[in-house]
Amino acid sequence: MPVRKTSLYLDDGDVERVRRLARRQGRSQAEVVRAALASYESHLAAERRFALTGCAEGDGRPVAGVPEEELLQGFGG
Repeated sequence: MPVRKTSLYLDDGDVERVRRLARRQGRSQAEVVRAALASYESHLAAERRFALTGCAEGDGRPVAGVPEEELLQGFGG
């Protein structure tokens, strides 16, 4: 795969972390950074699922129309 040289500005701690990871894994620092980017990107792109359990329950009234005492039932209010 063709690669392009670029510069990254890292603080001393991050530079040492990249060096340490590269040495530990027997890889180049560039390989470590590329692997980190790929992992970060896949984490962001991971499918997100949201549970909507109970979203269709109730009598159909808007929350604004429910008396406060009824809304607080079960919450110690």
